[in-house]
Amino acid sequence: MQILNSKIFGENLSSTPLLVFHGLFGMLDNWGTFGKDFGELMPTHLIDLRNHGRSFHSDEMSHDDLADDILRYMEHYGMGKAHILGHSLGGKAVMQFAIRYPEKVEKLIVVDISPKAYPPHHQGIIKALETVDFSTVNSRNEVEAVLSRYIPERSTIQFLTKNLYWDENKRLNWRFNLKTLAAKYSEFVSNAIKFGIFSGETLFIAGEKSNYILPQDQFAIRQQFPKAEFVTVKNAGHWVQAENPVDFAKIVKEFLKVV
Repeated sequence: MQILNSKIFGENLSSTPLLVFHGLFGMLDNWGTFGKDFGELMPTHLIDLRNHGRSFHSDEMSHDDLADDILRYMEHYGMGKAHILGHSLGGKAVMQFAIRYPEKVEKLIVVDISPKAYPPHHQGIIKALETVDFSTVNSRNEVEAVLSRYIPERSTIQFLTKNLYWDENKRLNWRFNLKTLAAKYSEFVSNAIKFGIFSGETLFIAGEKSNYILPQDQFAIRQQFPKAEFVTVKNAGHWVQAENPVDFAKIVKEFLKVV
């Protein structure tokens, strides 16, 4: 049985743990500052999704697969219930988990994503990543140069290149499993999560400059998450927690009642 890789803060605290899941092409390190902060208040687990970071690689990548990974993780650590937070793809994973295993969720936090299907919109990034030939590039700068031919945003390139590492063959490589993420992309982005209802306390956090959660989505969201509350973070786009970390952390603390 394969267990997701994680970094745990505050594991000796006795309160309900908080599990945190990153988005597509991300990894737990993206949440390091948040983890240290919340680790002062509760056990906080920053977790790499399958095919990301230092977690295992697999040919499968459905929402159900991601939800079952969370269940196995909780069982491995002997958790009865936890607060569950997910951003973007991680948000899809935690929504599916809450619907399938509601008894395991104390409170649910979904960051800048809704349960709906999204049109494919990462093709340019995937194409750029596939264009990098690790048999010819020998430095981070060379990888950035290849990506910059396809990706205009410097911040996106920096986000992606955090995934570079030197593999056992002494070559640069991606930590994420690009082959599966490209092949299964439509399964986890272009599909809605399966219909079901999670009736526990739920918070949807949107970025003010993002269009991932639209006002008209709220009715459909409440069909599956009837207790959903909605908060918009000022001066933030899709990467809410990175673009306005102070307000983001304050909102999460208030929802979890740990202020």
